[in-house]
Order: sequence, then structure tokens, then C-alpha cells
Amino acid sequence: MRVLLLARTATAAPALREMERWCGVVASLPGIESAGFAFSEEGEPSLRNGLHALVEAADQPIAIVPMIFPAEPSFENWLRRTVQRWQAADARAWPEIRIMPFPGMQAQMEDVLAACVGGAARPVEPGKLAGEGSIVPAQKRRVLVCMGGPCNAAGAAVIWGHLRNEQKRLSLRTSGEGTMSAKTSCLGPCSLAPVLQVWPEGTYYGGVDEAGVDRIVERHLLGGAIVDELAYHPTGTKQRLRS
Repeated sequence: MRVLLLARTATAAPALREMERWCGVVASLPGIESAGFAFSEEGEPSLRNGLHALVEAADQPIAIVPMIFPAEPSFENWLRRTVQRWQAADARAWPEIRIMPFPGMQAQMEDVLAACVGGAARPVEPGKLAGEGSIVPAQKRRVLVCMGGPCNAAGAAVIWGHLRNEQKRLSLRTSGEGTMSAKTSCLGPCSLAPVLQVWPEGTYYGGVDEAGVDRIVERHLLGGAIVDELAYHPTGTKQRLRS
């Protein structure tokens, strides 16, 4: 069996080294051929890239271990639907994908918490914070990714992660007119989930997947042209997702 350790987000080197260490622990267990890690939101490898790499090489089950605490049923439901979406879009024969129990569901978690409480403390030393200045961003474009309930259920977290990874890879903050991105609460058109909005035009995009993000980045954020096949403009009447 191959194992994929799944965390939410990490970009700093110490966090990545920690994930590598846990992969080494898992890989040493009996019956485990290999272990890797991925992130459901921001961080590389992304869940999609990490899983696809294992699918390419695996002729045996792949176990996804959500390293999430506490156990969120909505996260597992999202994860299951996201994997099913990728399977439906991929003509390869996939091995069996297993979603393993969350750490908090294990009886041994009590021992882990006891060890944390009884571990060496790192006191916070009293101090005075120095005032710091900030640079007002010069970027003209803003991408808001909806994190409301329907959008989260439709996979907004993985869309956010893909956008952030592409923002870093393509240096979007300094490319073109410059782009900043942010999560937001409900943007309104819940039936078009997952939804993101691009400013200064205020363009709504619905039903966005990773390929859709790539088109929006290339044509709208860098090229200045609205991606009409993904855009939904205010009409005053209810709209449904286009196929």
C-alpha cells in the first residue's frame, strides 16, 4: 500500500521538513511500499499533484491519511467528492483510494495529548512590540475566493490552494498589473459554487475547477480579458451553472 499524508497548508521549510519526517516514519511501517505528503490548500505538492503522482506509479491501494484535528465530517465529504471529480476526468484505471480515519478518532490520541501537556514548555517572555510600518499594495487586481458553505462543499479549498500555488509559481503579484488574492465569506451566487470574483471588474466566475483557474489566470489576470465561458454577469434573474 502507498500512503499520502494530507495536511491543510504549509509553505515554510520547517513545516515541510516535519512532513518529510512523518513520511519516513510511515514508510518504515510493515506493508507500506512508500509514503508521500500533500496539502489540501496552499502548499506543494498539492493534493491533486501528490495523488496523481501515486496513481501513475501505483498498482495497489492508495491510503489518504487526513492529518486534521479535530475530525470534520465536512472535510471528509469534500475530500471524497474531490477525488471522485478527478477520477471522472481521468481516463486512467485508478487503484483503490482509501480515506483513513482522522488522528483524533484514534484512542492513542489521548497519549499524544498527555505527552504535549507534560512536555517541555516554551514560555512567552514579556516584551514590548515595536511599531512596524506597512507598504500599501500597488497591485490593481484582487481575486476573492468564496469560502461560504456551498462553495466549501463544492471544493473551494482546493481551488484556493491551486490559485495560491499558481500565484507563487507565476509571480502574479508582480506580473501584469499585479494580483492579490484573499478568502472571503459568501459572495452571493451559491448555486454557482465554487465561486470566485475578480476585481476591479467585479467579474463573477462559477463552477470553477483547476483548469478554470488556469484560464482565468492566463486570460484575465495576465491578459486583461474576461473568460466569458466561466463568467456570470448580473442579470437580475436566477442563473444556473452552464454545462
